[in-house]
Amino acid sequence: MEKQAPSRMGIIRSESPSHIKLLIINRELLVTHIHNTQCLLDNLLKNDYFSEEDAEIVCACPTQPDKVRKLLDLVQSKGEEVCEFLLYVIQQLEDAYVDLRPWLSEISFSPSQLIQSRTVVNTDPVSRYTQKLRHHLGCDSKFILCYGQKEELLLEEVYMDTVMELVGFANESLGHLGNLAGLLDHSTGILNEQGETVFLSGNAGVGKSVLLQRLQSLWASGQLDACVKFFFHFRCRTFSCFKESDVLSLQDLLFKHYCYPEQDPEEVFAFLLRFPHTALFTFDGLDELHSDFDLSSVPDISSPLAPAHPLVLLANLLSGKLLKGATKLLTARTGIEIPRQLLRKKVHLRGFSPSHLQAYARQMFPDRVLQARLLDQLEANPNLCSLCTVPLFCWIIFRCFQHFYAAFDTTPQLPDYTVTLTDIFLLATEDHLNRVQPTSLVQRNTRSQVEAFCSSQRTLHSLGQLAHWGMENSLFVFSQEQVQASELQEEDLQLGFLRAVLDLGPGGEQLSYEFFHITLQAFFTAFFLVVDDKVGTQELLRFFQEWVPPGGAAVTSCFSPFLPFQCLGVSGLAREDPFKNKDHFHFTNLFLCGLLSKAKQKLLQHLVPVATLKRKRKALWAHLFRSLRSYLKNLPRVQSGGFSQVQAMPTFIWMLRCIYETQSEKVGQLAARGICANYLKLTYCNACSADCSALSFVLHHSRKQLALDLDNNNLNDYGVRELQPCFSCLTVIRLSVNQITDSGVKVLSEELTKYKILTFLGLYNNQITDVGVKYIAKILDECKSLTHLKLGLNKITSEGGKCLALAVKNSKSIFDVGKLRKLRLRRLRNLSKVTQEICSFRLIQNQITVKGIAQLADALKKNTGITEICLNGNLIKPEEAKVFEDEKRIVFF
Repeated sequence: MEKQAPSRMGIIRSESPSHIKLLIINRELLVTHIHNTQCLLDNLLKNDYFSEEDAEIVCACPTQPDKVRKLLDLVQSKGEEVCEFLLYVIQQLEDAYVDLRPWLSEISFSPSQLIQSRTVVNTDPVSRYTQKLRHHLGCDSKFILCYGQKEELLLEEVYMDTVMELVGFANESLGHLGNLAGLLDHSTGILNEQGETVFLSGNAGVGKSVLLQRLQSLWASGQLDACVKFFFHFRCRTFSCFKESDVLSLQDLLFKHYCYPEQDPEEVFAFLLRFPHTALFTFDGLDELHSDFDLSSVPDISSPLAPAHPLVLLANLLSGKLLKGATKLLTARTGIEIPRQLLRKKVHLRGFSPSHLQAYARQMFPDRVLQARLLDQLEANPNLCSLCTVPLFCWIIFRCFQHFYAAFDTTPQLPDYTVTLTDIFLLATEDHLNRVQPTSLVQRNTRSQVEAFCSSQRTLHSLGQLAHWGMENSLFVFSQEQVQASELQEEDLQLGFLRAVLDLGPGGEQLSYEFFHITLQAFFTAFFLVVDDKVGTQELLRFFQEWVPPGGAAVTSCFSPFLPFQCLGVSGLAREDPFKNKDHFHFTNLFLCGLLSKAKQKLLQHLVPVATLKRKRKALWAHLFRSLRSYLKNLPRVQSGGFSQVQAMPTFIWMLRCIYETQSEKVGQLAARGICANYLKLTYCNACSADCSALSFVLHHSRKQLALDLDNNNLNDYGVRELQPCFSCLTVIRLSVNQITDSGVKVLSEELTKYKILTFLGLYNNQITDVGVKYIAKILDECKSLTHLKLGLNKITSEGGKCLALAVKNSKSIFDVGKLRKLRLRRLRNLSKVTQEICSFRLIQNQITVKGIAQLADALKKNTGITEICLNGNLIKPEEAKVFEDEKRIVFF
């Protein structure tokens, strides 16, 4: 036989279509690249092309190449059909014979209809491991355990996407992601091409863990990227279970501590090392990894086979030193950051938007009448509604409503007083306690909240004791021994406050327990501090000390908990644990304030002596007042524009939340007196709409006019509504970059025109349309002292620009209208007639051409009051700009 010239792969072609000849000519290529003979044998046996004796002959060969040669000999001896079927199996099982894909493509192998009708079974170890992973993750992600449930709920019934925002290194917005698949999209939001980790952050309860569970569910059902063949999910807290001396290989971490392959683990691991881009890793809760471990100073591991401490393996996976090219998705709470060199993409979870909330209400309440009742009551209670922007709290609130609807024939009514987060958790706790009571078809459970708590006093105390002990030691997973030491009994574990988890430690699987959410552990910690009569004042206020950076002991103890050392520029402080997030301490303080409020005395006086409650309440209130006053007093001040300005930090927001949770007007009044500055700058404080309630609760007591800067937060329209009580004292309101729509602007218009003291209104980079411009025009018309308006980067068209121009024209006070974008100049032709009071216009990044600029130049001849018009970023070339070089007031570049 005359040999053919080798192709680019070293493949020898055969001019004949004979499949026997194809196997003969390319025999050595097949021997080199077929590493799995068992899968071929399984399919040949399944389709009766091989007998058991044939299979035994192949398996008896001493080496893998010998097995392949013997298999080829037997196949060729059985004729064309069997040879064609062998090629078909190799073609269909791509993972098992990945090296032969180019060869099959080059020979243009196309099986006949007869061969395509044959059954192909995939017994390849890699494929079987992928199937096992899908089954494992499918079972693990199908159900979700929730508050108040003795049984699991289907994830599909309770999950809903939240607002996912792409952000830059400095957390600046880069747009939104439309779906979960966008997290894995390597074409959008990339900050660092060399980075390996997609970093997903968000506040407590915003749904980070549930999002990962949904991602697992999609992959398990084949609805995610088909290129992902391996999905490994770890909770970061499990890495704390290992001892300092523990070392293991990457293979052991993935197989022995996650999911073990049923066959040939070495072959599966070899495939993973060769094709790391087929793997997706998710690591949930970096903030729950409590240690002095520094992610940026971990020794590099160059070999995936070298044993190391699991934390070192984690760091090298995130950096790409191990399995470079694999997708790694890491979650953490807001405030936690990772080294920039690790970042590939950064995403921030924002929670539910108003449309999400409405959709979730439809999902949870299919009955339209109940939907309407729920949404009406949320609309009437903005404080409660704002809590629903956080999916966890939204679910708790909706569950409470479901319980009310089931328990009463009439529409449930909310309490007369403001509903706080403490109220919601008390309702959720009561709901849990009542679910274990015997039920009857003819008689409803009618016991009161007091009866529910009193009858379960021992259980609640034990839960509180366990939560408090864990909080003091920064522990969130408890061993069976620790649970038993807290005197919790088996029936207590059935209430649903704790759930059993399997921790993968060095000794194998160990049954442990954790609270359903860290916020629930914070609630029970605060409950213990209040109801335990042995808790003294110092221990009561223990967790307020967690707000003091290391090295802050020089400050007197009654003030130290709130002093912002970072903004004071104190140097030489001890380095904080990079993984330690303090939200759990802050929530403990928040619930402590709520439980010690006077409104809760009716309940708690049955659990603890009244004298004890009064003593603890008095100590707490005095501490809050002194701390707030000391905090603001020690902030650096800037004298600007007649204002004494202070830049507060997120600590101040937490202080306001605690004061608000007390629902004490007296505490609010004292706090207002402690605010000495008249310009509060709260930019980039991660404030949400619920925080506006707390802010108003204090500021509406102010006896002086104030300036309030809330730029770059997450307030939305709910936040604007909640600010209503303090509009009467605000002369400056800055709300830029806060997702405010026309609805929020309408509220501003209605309120600000009542008092007419506004001088500055900032609404830059929101979602305002031409409809909202009409409300802004009303503010311009009626607020005669308004001098500055920032309205750029909204959704205003030429029609809105015309309306705005007319309002500016009629205003006698407006001095600066900020940066206008996407306004057609033909609507502003009579610019010289707008006002003689405006001295500066910024028309940056519009679509103004040389024709429009000529009109502006002509208008300037009649207006001597305007000192500058900035036209940077418009549609004019440098040579065209020279025409206007005599008009010095027009600035182009």
